[in-house]
Amino acid sequence: MKMQLYVYTGTGNSLWIARQLALELKEVTVRFMPYSLRSFEVEAEGVGIVFPVHIWGLPARVVHFINHFEVNPETYLFALAVNAGQPAATLLQLQKLLSTRKRSLAAGYSIALPSNYLPWGGPGPMDRQQRLFREAQEKVKAVAGPILRREQNGVDRGPFWQNIVFSLIYKMSFSNVHKLDKNFWVDGKCNGCGICTKVCPSENIEMVNEKPAWLHRCEQCLACIQWCPQEAIQYGKKTVTYQRYRHPDVTLEDMLEQAKANKSGFREDLGDNQRIPSTIGKA
Repeated sequence: MKMQLYVYTGTGNSLWIARQLALELKEVTVRFMPYSLRSFEVEAEGVGIVFPVHIWGLPARVVHFINHFEVNPETYLFALAVNAGQPAATLLQLQKLLSTRKRSLAAGYSIALPSNYLPWGGPGPMDRQQRLFREAQEKVKAVAGPILRREQNGVDRGPFWQNIVFSLIYKMSFSNVHKLDKNFWVDGKCNGCGICTKVCPSENIEMVNEKPAWLHRCEQCLACIQWCPQEAIQYGKKTVTYQRYRHPDVTLEDMLEQAKANKSGFREDLGDNQRIPSTIGKA
């Protein structure tokens, strides 16, 4: 079955999961999720969407992708929602969104990894991070078979109270996410390298007098704060003392590739970075 995986990532967790799944599925194309102002057609027998959960729901980037891609009604659609342990109703939300496009989500899986939402604390102790990496790999291996068999498995979801409460928080927050960058600031360690402007998937940062300035179209992926080599970018009052997090198997070059894909709207297959066998990208 010809497959394509579309991935959106801020600090590497979702890209790593997409690559782990690609290792299991073998013949698959992995691409960054394009940001296009026009509709575009995806031709594949199976399409997977891999993304981080933002505020217990779909990131704006994923909503935009779903609203603009065209796919054959018979295409097998599945998703992996990467989260810090609380997916809530995110995959139900994706299922509903696809239904408005007259498409159905055959399967949706929750994958827990270390938290990359720095304002609420760091990723946790290293032993816990390593445990989550192992458990995520095991789950990816477990779901690969059903995906290859095109099984209709429904979607993972949180407890009922999470689905209600967290979905309400998401709905109340979604329209204001783009303005949450007002809480970013930069301390004296900033050397004006501009990495933050390069990794931001929404091109939300520009350099003003050799310091970053945010433009209020934030997606809250936190790539800027996590990839700053000087740890000079802060969010609110507490992040000065918090440990930064980037997935250890994802590089700055990977993030720059995503930025290039955003600028062009479409991008060729992701490079293997010596972690994906040569069959990947030859769908």
